Amino acid sequence: MIFTNNNPIIIGIDHGYGNIKTAHCCFKTGVAVYDKEPTFKNNLLVYENKFYVIGEEHKEFISDKMTDSDYYILTLAAIARELKIRNLTSARVHIAAGLPLTWVSEQKDSFKAYLLQNENVDFFFKGIGYHVEFTGADIFPQGFSAVADKLREFKGINMLCDIGNGTMNIMYINECRPVANRCYTEKYGANQCMLAVRENLMKQFGKSVDEALIDRVIRHGTADVSERYLTAIRATASEYADGIFRRLREHEYDSELMRLYVVGGGSCIIKNFADYDKDRVIINEDICATAKGYELLAEQKLHRKGGIV
Repeated sequence: MIFTNNNPIIIGIDHGYGNIKTAHCCFKTGVAVYDKEPTFKNNLLVYENKFYVIGEEHKEFISDKMTDSDYYILTLAAIARELKIRNLTSARVHIAAGLPLTWVSEQKDSFKAYLLQNENVDFFFKGIGYHVEFTGADIFPQGFSAVADKLREFKGINMLCDIGNGTMNIMYINECRPVANRCYTEKYGANQCMLAVRENLMKQFGKSVDEALIDRVIRHGTADVSERYLTAIRATASEYADGIFRRLREHEYDSELMRLYVVGGGSCIIKNFADYDKDRVIINEDICATAKGYELLAEQKLHRKGGIV
């Protein structure tokens, strides 16, 4: 797509509970705020005389992302990262974002207003000053956006499963069309798997294991750790993977009747620890796929309205 000076830049942002994803980057959702400039300045964002350190930890799960200012600050950081890639410090930006499938209709207007609370914003990120003019925002359903460019592949009956850090979104896509009344959101994301592993390790060994180690095993299936710890982590993750399929079956998943498409950062749980038919289950490991899908859908929508040349 070619932009002129008058065209807004569409920036897709996947506001996950564990990570913020754009089309080109991924970072943790942690936000620590200071009144004075902190000693350690990695990923420092300065906005309205406040100092925010971005991405040190994950944000706790909350069903309403508009409860505080954290996701707004994270949005500014995401925009800065995308503008940096484009060698820009000033731009007109159209945000393309999303919400869990069953929450979109209820929360999209308020989330849009939250993201567009300022028409213009000036801030610093990693020592670089940015000026952004917001031209609008579109809110799309999570999960579906990750496969929006592949709908022609969804022939027959298909179940789409988007496993994020906080939630698991499920949608039926039949004969290349999403089924609006068969969408479900479960609080059964990768973070719940992490918590289950930590609890079991404490029970078995009486030790609190660093989250980074557990995360590495979950994402890659192994880590540089003793065999007894590795076996315990794998066993709990396998139980959690079984729980994912149990919930899918509660929503009438049947591997003999349909294909399963798995997306999202938590798809690694299925890949590394589940027992599944690789001919009937397709896993998209691109953690940025949803953000890319948001951009595609927003671009198509603006084209229809004549907003992009």
